[in-house]
Amino acid sequence: MTELRALTDTCVHCGFCLPACPTYQVEGEEMDSPRGRIHLIQQMLDGAPVEGAITAHLDACLGCLACVPACPSGVAYDRIIEEARVLIEPARGPLDQARRAGIFALFPHPRRLTLLRGPLRIAQRLRLTSTTARWLPATMAAMARLAPPVLPRVRLSPRMAARTADPPRAVVGLLTGCVQSAFFSHVSAATARVLTLEGCDVVIPPRQGCCGALARHTGRVDQARRQARRIVASFANAGTDVVVTDVAGCGSAMKEYAELLRDDPTWGPRAAEFASTVRDVTEFLDSLPPVATRHPIAATVAYHDACHLSHGQRVRSQPRTLLSGIPSLTLVPIADADMCCGSAGVYNLLSPGPASELGRRKAGAIRASGADLIAAGNPGCLLQISAALAQDGGPPLPAVHTIQVLDASLTGTSLPSHTSLPSRT
Repeated sequence: MTELRALTDTCVHCGFCLPACPTYQVEGEEMDSPRGRIHLIQQMLDGAPVEGAITAHLDACLGCLACVPACPSGVAYDRIIEEARVLIEPARGPLDQARRAGIFALFPHPRRLTLLRGPLRIAQRLRLTSTTARWLPATMAAMARLAPPVLPRVRLSPRMAARTADPPRAVVGLLTGCVQSAFFSHVSAATARVLTLEGCDVVIPPRQGCCGALARHTGRVDQARRQARRIVASFANAGTDVVVTDVAGCGSAMKEYAELLRDDPTWGPRAAEFASTVRDVTEFLDSLPPVATRHPIAATVAYHDACHLSHGQRVRSQPRTLLSGIPSLTLVPIADADMCCGSAGVYNLLSPGPASELGRRKAGAIRASGADLIAAGNPGCLLQISAALAQDGGPPLPAVHTIQVLDASLTGTSLPSHTSLPSRT
């Protein structure tokens, strides 16, 4: 409590955060801005009851972190909102607790998600995910609308040897995660191919599971700590020089393991050492002088900044540098690039209304860029943006992970015919 109070007291309520905050831009409500939420948190710390209105305003925060670099006082809003959500979690009503329990009983568990692949594939073939969404409760309707196409799973070897260097330039551990391993294994396969073509050995430790990002960002800190310990343990004896991830939210969370486990005398030092080796895949590749040949890709690409990559990890130029290094590829900017698309982990499931509006705005900016392809470093963003594009009446616009574009260039193959995203139905 004392630490949280000290963090909130650094806010001078200047208002520089307001233009950067997506929910303030959508709602125009002071209590849905960072300084407004900090004021509510200070009221809670002063003894105000944790009631529905306070919980609603804190839940409305995307956790996009856009306000953090915008703040001239250096307010650690990312830590403030996460700690505040820990406080409000026990005060939730039964229905809200049940809804959240259902989400967290599924999404952080790769095996359970894998069991969902069969029924989801059937539902998509029968077009049930779109036709039944209008009759479902809001959270379930959002799940149906955002569900990715069920593509064949790619089985990854525990270790893949470098193709262009002996000895390898680095031994790289790859996080396969939870949703990523169940529905986006083709992205992980592309990441592994690119790394080996650039002269790295790739190690994929078994029994990784979820990194804890989803739980941490929604106030379920004990669950996040358990998952963090499991990730640290799974990579402990892998012999890696660096650990990479191709999911922005995962990378941001793993880089914060030292803070998450700082009070654990056993795991704290191990977590700090692990966190120091974590890199986004584009961050790591940009640090290596390229050795693999880039083949041309004639495309106009709009790169979308995932919030936990640009704001959380300060990785902004590296993906653009990698894309710009592909011959014949034209990179175009997106207006209001710093504004969140509305995905934000499970935010678009828990708050589908504001999330849809942010998705609509992002889709409009992408259309206006003139791009014929979207690239981003976070599958959740791609799902959210594609769902918004599918609803705006415009022509289909493919969206792929940044690493898939680089993979196509290095291997001299066409970009995937699928988009790894919800189909237009």
